[in-house]
Amino acid sequence: MLARPAAPAPLTDPARPGDRGSSRLRHPRLLGVAGGLAGLALLAGCASAPAEGGGSTAGASENCARMVTNSGGLDDRSFNQSSWAGLQKAEKDDGIQARVLVSTTENDLAPNVAQAVDSGCGFVLTVGYELAPATEEQAKAHPDIDFAIVDETVEAPNVKPILFDTAQASYLAGYLAAGVSKSGKVATFGGGNQPPVTLFMDGFSDGVDAYNAAHDTSVQLLGWSKEAQDGSFTGDFEDVNKGKQLAQALIDQGADVIMPVAGQVGEGAASAALATGGVDVIWVDNDGYDTLPAEYRPIVLTSVIKDTEKAVQQIAVSSTDGSFSNDPYVGTLDNGGVDLAPFHDLASSVSPELSDELDALRGQIASGAVTVTSPSQP
Repeated sequence: MLARPAAPAPLTDPARPGDRGSSRLRHPRLLGVAGGLAGLALLAGCASAPAEGGGSTAGASENCARMVTNSGGLDDRSFNQSSWAGLQKAEKDDGIQARVLVSTTENDLAPNVAQAVDSGCGFVLTVGYELAPATEEQAKAHPDIDFAIVDETVEAPNVKPILFDTAQASYLAGYLAAGVSKSGKVATFGGGNQPPVTLFMDGFSDGVDAYNAAHDTSVQLLGWSKEAQDGSFTGDFEDVNKGKQLAQALIDQGADVIMPVAGQVGEGAASAALATGGVDVIWVDNDGYDTLPAEYRPIVLTSVIKDTEKAVQQIAVSSTDGSFSNDPYVGTLDNGGVDLAPFHDLASSVSPELSDELDALRGQIASGAVTVTSPSQP
């Protein structure tokens, strides 16, 4: 379970003593992938990890990393939270001192990346497309620092993109949704019409189509047209009420399984589903059964998981052991970077036959026997 962090009193991020260039050879090489938990701290700038979590509160050193969240903040039950878990695990398991700079508005983004660079650490992780311009600017200005960015591509010799082919796992989610739907209508919606979002939605659409073709059914998808590359969006990733309103509109049209691709906005969909009854939710990025409030567990059918945690840990370590490169990491079903979460409390609603079909499809996609395509694929 990914623990929800509690914010301690703000602390100043101390500069690392000494000349970083004198004690470690710096040049862009390959990043790995990882995750984890250790001490945590946050504020709208940078904070140190509390001692009870096992994190060090010492000043920065050669073996240190900084992360900058997007404007969704740290506790987003999405990629900020799982990325930070990866750095926390690198701190706990690998001795990399980790700190996070939390952005709450777009105005925080560039200053936070600059502050991360000024810390003197050799590795800076940024999360999401909003941070691409500031990441590119700082990477070009500081070629001796290793950067990585989650769910976005920045082309620079010292920046490693961390990407996930979520269409593959979302294909399984769409197939599952169509298979358990009683109304014959399922739905998805996004926070914004952007490739990391629509990649999920494309895979979900193809999975519904595949189920219909295999079973001679006509389950309808609401909220997204892969052909038109357009659909239903809330316009942001923070306003839970918008998610609730949009989900309710889809429920009113008959959808009984909904996959929100909108960060914490998706909690609004869970709220609408729980209040309505008879509606299930498929979460994304991490296992919603663990990261959402416990009251929503009875309606979480599964989740499309990105193992951002593991990827971030391995890449942070690669920045310290000389193996870092700017080659993109792409998570797939084959390498375990994406997958479906367990069905948890709703396992009884998934027939053994449907479960077997999903297992077979997983193997066929991983082997390349079934190809999942999207214009948003990394």
